[in-house]
Amino acid sequence: MPQPLDGLTVLDFTTLLPGPLATLMLAEAGARVIKVERPGGEDMRRFAPFVDGVSVLYAQLNRGKEIVEIDLKASDALTQLEPLVAGADILVEQFRPGVMERLGLDYKTLSGRFPGLIYCSISGYGQTGPKAEMAGHDLNYQALSGLLAQACGSAEHPSLPPTQIADIGGGSFPAMINILLAVLQRQKTGRGAWLDIAMSDTMFTFGLFAHAFHTAGKAVPEFGSALLTGGSPRYRLYPAADGKLIAVGALEEKFWQGLCALLEIPEELRDDRKDPQATASAIAAAFAARNAAEWEEALIKADCCACLVKTFGEARKDRHFQERGLFDFQAAAGTGEVEATVVPIVPEFRKP
Repeated sequence: MPQPLDGLTVLDFTTLLPGPLATLMLAEAGARVIKVERPGGEDMRRFAPFVDGVSVLYAQLNRGKEIVEIDLKASDALTQLEPLVAGADILVEQFRPGVMERLGLDYKTLSGRFPGLIYCSISGYGQTGPKAEMAGHDLNYQALSGLLAQACGSAEHPSLPPTQIADIGGGSFPAMINILLAVLQRQKTGRGAWLDIAMSDTMFTFGLFAHAFHTAGKAVPEFGSALLTGGSPRYRLYPAADGKLIAVGALEEKFWQGLCALLEIPEELRDDRKDPQATASAIAAAFAARNAAEWEEALIKADCCACLVKTFGEARKDRHFQERGLFDFQAAAGTGEVEATVVPIVPEFRKP
């Protein structure tokens, strides 16, 4: 059975996480991805953990890609790249603005020769604007967009996000989405496009609740005070007697009443609008009376949007995720194989 992107060739100049994950998803769906790396390979090759001397992260993110090493600063670099560019439908790059132009590989130059080329530039702050050339990483993009302030803890106990929201949610996914849109548009017009993907831009999409408050002329709840960042007793983490955490997301009234009934919360405290802190204290006291394992089955039976916070190892063994086939794919690593990265592409479309 043919895959959705069979016949498309991607020339990949990206490194580390945002671009490689985007081109991985294209490869998983059938595109031929040719990844250009500097002599000695890109930096992700040196990230732990390792299997047979190979970075597992590198192996997972570059599953199914063809790797070529070219010194882009060499005098014959363009000559080496000529057949690759000529055969590419899509080019993805992740340098700072201006770098590809200095190399003679910018969109204006290439699109003049290859008008159907879809050219995707992934950067921290985009190709234009005062911050376009400023250095940054995931945490910086979240910090400067106002997203981090919504739930970053306090000055005494600052907390970091548990994942690379900007790299993945602001880089990889928007790149993948817009590349596919450009492919559809090219089918109608015959022309390619230049896609300016700024990781910091999409942080405002993730901050849509804050945006709504700001648009309404209201104060934006920050530092863990919003409905979904800890300001409500219905949406919090509560420790059990053994210190393990329970995630409560009982927003709707039917789930909230089910939780309160299970925990035997007094009727006068179930209206959490009256005194949210008193209600939260009652919930916390109830959970603290028993160990997490004792709560697990009761919470499942109550069906009230509350569950234990599992470690990655525990989640990895969960029968539900096992049966979903999330870990059935393999990536080459050294002389053996490792589990492939879990990507949001249905198994029917993924490369075997």
